[in-house]
Amino acid sequence: MKSAFSNTRLRAAGTATVAILASLLLSGIAHAQKDPGVRGGNPGAGGAVTGLSPSQQQIFSVGNQLYTQITSVTGSITGTRKGLGPRYNGINCSGCHTQPAIGGSSPTLNPEIKAANYAHATNSLPSFVTPDGPALIARFIYLDDGVTPDGSVHDLFTITGRTDAKSCNITQPDFAGNLARNNVIFRIPTPTFGMGLVETIQDASIIANMNANAARKQGLGIGGHPNYTADGNTISRFGWKAQDPSSLTFTAEAHNTEMGVTNELLTVERDETPGCVLNGTPEDHTNFAGKSASQVQSATANIAMFMRFLDQPTPAPPTQSTQNGEKQFKAVGCVLCHTESFTTGPSSVPGLGRVVTKLYSDLLVHHMGPGLADNIVQGSAGGDEFRSAPLWGLGQRIFFMHDGRTTDLLQAIQDHFSTGNGKYPDSEANQVVNGFNGLSPQDQQDVLNFLRSL
Repeated sequence: MKSAFSNTRLRAAGTATVAILASLLLSGIAHAQKDPGVRGGNPGAGGAVTGLSPSQQQIFSVGNQLYTQITSVTGSITGTRKGLGPRYNGINCSGCHTQPAIGGSSPTLNPEIKAANYAHATNSLPSFVTPDGPALIARFIYLDDGVTPDGSVHDLFTITGRTDAKSCNITQPDFAGNLARNNVIFRIPTPTFGMGLVETIQDASIIANMNANAARKQGLGIGGHPNYTADGNTISRFGWKAQDPSSLTFTAEAHNTEMGVTNELLTVERDETPGCVLNGTPEDHTNFAGKSASQVQSATANIAMFMRFLDQPTPAPPTQSTQNGEKQFKAVGCVLCHTESFTTGPSSVPGLGRVVTKLYSDLLVHHMGPGLADNIVQGSAGGDEFRSAPLWGLGQRIFFMHDGRTTDLLQAIQDHFSTGNGKYPDSEANQVVNGFNGLSPQDQQDVLNFLRSL
């Protein structure tokens, strides 16, 4: 299953990907192995970390409810909370973060279909929004002049026509025109499992891991560097380019960018067209009359706490195949970027402190070559750089890569290979992909089985 924009994105990947796939076909590798597919059974995710106090568990529960609650413009629709729009991609958090459980990644059925015309909004579906997903976030590379960098999110939908926004009349972005100019790049939702654990990993641990195995990394062409916050004092670690340093900033940004909800970190509406700003700002704020911690906290804060308390996914029990796959995963060098585990530092939340987190990521950003480059700069992450995506929970994900270009895990591995083009260097993964391709067919299959066990 592929999304509607897959062919466009694969063409944009250039001849490097085509060349390596042709080589694989000639060697028989591409036909010898098969992605075993989305792992069934218990999700093993979506629950809270152990050791939460009763009050922390209560906030986790409230945050969970808010995560799934639909957001309307003024809150006048029964069962909703206010703040949607004027521009938005989704109407609740869980719509895009629900595979295989609440807090996960993009589901099989694209939630953007429902969001487009909910409450009689008059939106048209862009060509790349398809029922079988994935849910997509669109960014324009350049402004209309084709020269000045843009890089910002251009929300798919507007509140025009909604029953709770009759005074607003704005139009959707020109996606068709920008697609024709190859000026649109996509992102899919990242899973939010284990965010508090990742938050609690000390910067010193990330740097120590970056400096470990230096000779082997250098020999394989692997570098990587942190994406620091603007003040240069904290390593950011969330998002496709590690652009967010904490679950709170991640939540505030998503709330504002994806749903248009102003909050106490991002207080200004993203579109201030007269007739479309229908609430006082920030729309989501501290409730000083609340009688409990969860009632006092804003929805943004409660949702951030929910994600902070989400536990890491539980892998499937090991088998002989997955154990050998893990061995080969380490032998070819995948583990040099997808670091198996970190131990968290001390925490004020007992369930988050001194915990071994098997996230399979170094939390650094790496050059991935022109085949994956999106030409978007975020902090010190350049146009071809991406965070090593944590692999925990991979076995139950549907869509792969930052833009969801494939549902095939084997294809995703091959897409890590890309030859430099002058603007961007070779992918740091090239020699590792070559190492994987040099494995025996059974060892390759075992690696795929191992990854689907996570």
